[in-house]
Amino acid sequence: MNYKLLKDILDLVGDFEAVNINKRYSDDISGFKRWITDKEHRENHTITQEPYWEGKENGRSAESAISTLLVHLNRYAKTYSKSAIAGSDFATQEDFIYLINLKAFGAMNKAELIKKNVHDKSAGMLIISRLYKLGWIEQVISETDRRAKVIRITDKGNTALEEQMGKIRKATTIVAGDLTHAERLELITILTKLDQFHQSVFAKNSKCKNLLDIVMNEYLPKNDQ
Repeated sequence: MNYKLLKDILDLVGDFEAVNINKRYSDDISGFKRWITDKEHRENHTITQEPYWEGKENGRSAESAISTLLVHLNRYAKTYSKSAIAGSDFATQEDFIYLINLKAFGAMNKAELIKKNVHDKSAGMLIISRLYKLGWIEQVISETDRRAKVIRITDKGNTALEEQMGKIRKATTIVAGDLTHAERLELITILTKLDQFHQSVFAKNSKCKNLLDIVMNEYLPKNDQ
């Protein structure tokens, strides 16, 4: 008997169980084979030609397709988020995102909280005001700087968040669709790179009127324009 082969198979089964905690694949030989197929495809597949996108044959650029797809995905995500908060005191998905950030990263001042959510000041202040009126956040003296005030989530806010977290987790799982585990990791890498690029742009707080020219001239390589 080839014991090394048997050990390799058992190790592979262990890997399958570890990545299949969300039950994307069925817990049988059929699901196991499908997982192996996806795994081999992601590890060995090399794109030999450009993918197709709608309107390509009419001269539509890849950048246009990317922009449209990101807009569509944002709208899909908002639809699922609305379902997740239906029947609760949450008014928008931004409400629970603000609370999640405070829970995950701790107390911060208003400007930091608004910036972390990539909002302008007026929109961010409306959300903060709404959460404050609900008693889900409170303003306190900073523990590191007694001269400063920071926002933190309250026990009531934690309770409200926990009551919706089951549905919120369902919504985030659905947004990832039927991507394989490897595809999800690849997408995270690409989106993180794109997010970091735009964070560096928005950190400069450039005037809206000149924003396009500034980004084109200072941030994008000349061969990408």
